[in-house]
Amino acid sequence: MGIGVWVLGDQLNLQQAALQSTEPGAVILIESAQWARQRPYHQQKLVLVWSAMRHFAEELRQVGWSVTYEIAADFATPLQAWLQRESISELRVMEPSDRPFRQLIDHLALNVELSWQPNNQFFWSQAEFDEWAANRKRLVLEDFYRASRKRFDILMADGKPLGDRWNFDKENRKPPKGELNTPTPLEFQPDAITQAVIDRVQADSFSSYGELEPFRWAVTRAQALQVLNHFLAQRLPHFGPYQDAMVTSEPTMWHALLSPYLNLGLLHPREVVAAAERIGREQDFPLNGVEGFIRQVLGWREYMRGLYHHLPADYGDRNWFEHTQPLPAFFWDAAQTEMNCLHQVLRQVEQTGYAHHIQRLMILSNFALIAGVSPQALEAWFHAAFVDAYDWVMQTNVLGMGQFADGGILASKPYCSSANYINRMSDYCQNCGYNRSDRTGPKACPFNYFYWDFLARQRDRLQHQGRMNFILKNLDRMSADEHRAIDQQARDWWQTAPVSESA
Repeated sequence: MGIGVWVLGDQLNLQQAALQSTEPGAVILIESAQWARQRPYHQQKLVLVWSAMRHFAEELRQVGWSVTYEIAADFATPLQAWLQRESISELRVMEPSDRPFRQLIDHLALNVELSWQPNNQFFWSQAEFDEWAANRKRLVLEDFYRASRKRFDILMADGKPLGDRWNFDKENRKPPKGELNTPTPLEFQPDAITQAVIDRVQADSFSSYGELEPFRWAVTRAQALQVLNHFLAQRLPHFGPYQDAMVTSEPTMWHALLSPYLNLGLLHPREVVAAAERIGREQDFPLNGVEGFIRQVLGWREYMRGLYHHLPADYGDRNWFEHTQPLPAFFWDAAQTEMNCLHQVLRQVEQTGYAHHIQRLMILSNFALIAGVSPQALEAWFHAAFVDAYDWVMQTNVLGMGQFADGGILASKPYCSSANYINRMSDYCQNCGYNRSDRTGPKACPFNYFYWDFLARQRDRLQHQGRMNFILKNLDRMSADEHRAIDQQARDWWQTAPVSESA
């Protein structure tokens, strides 16, 4: 009778806690068709996860593990058979990052001792985050980020932040003007293992969303390290100023493209942050870029995961604005919208399963918020559409940050805007059939009338958010006729808009 390890699909690292808790022995990885069909996942998401799992199984074999790799209808059937066949009395599993997967495992009738190992794929353990959060009047990112910098001694000198500032965000909002000369992303050709997964996803029709090929994501730790090194050399030196910029046919800009690999376990945030800090110091990279990147990994990513587990389990049901509109059909088919900004971003997601953070926040989430889309419908789409999406990532990011559905636990104000912001931070408005300046009329940009309609509809709630009062005063400068016209145009849009059947 012995110990067995079940490696989950987002725990693909030899240093993960369950593998480290015992000598190399019996280990199992399982591809479950049932799990893959629970959402209309982007086809490239399925390929990424399963190919990474299959490659990791080979890596485990090379270091002495006895690997069982199952391609099955569900998790329970092959797992139970393996436990019996290998005479396993204790199954060790690293704590899943997602609540639903923990619940799934808890409900399996395994008839063996189930030993949970603390998840070590983050800087902070959940117990440490909960201790930090206990008895605080506010749980804001800036407080947590500063505590993280101090605790792990990152970008610090003599107990003070480098540059005598914690945050250089104001220097990282430059609009895209002129020739940007963005670097080409590092891409990979599918090998035989990846091609076999592509063939499986195509043959079994798990999902019809997203383009299956070309598939160019990294699927091994070695490849993920190449992406990290490429970012450090080619992207980090100029990462800072244009973090919030959006440009047609520029899906990646200077962004790191590391989130899929961090979330799969192929990279650890400690090594990513350490490498960025080291090369930033050695080569004297601009501090606003280095600090901005580290804040995303050490600050935002850790904060999102910590809050996800710290907050009550019903967080995912919150809907502070009481928005109930269905998801517009163009989220599943970019060809169905004539708004160029939405078309560009949604088409990019269809092709790659990726959009950078400002495209997600200020185009996709922004539109859903001001149009009154159900936050749960939007979160379900995000979870299905992005290759780096998991429950712990999307609940706090989409519901808290993007939709303000928690009423201000996470964000200090709703992130919403009219077409003015989109025009300032992108080139999308230049080739759009709508007029970015019109609030009403046949060519009015929907971002404009939905924005003002949202402020009017939700004024009673928004006036208690201090940062919104200045904007709300602009409503008083509008005539009653314009208010009525905006309200009617918003209503008319929903009367004719095709909506998703799954909303």
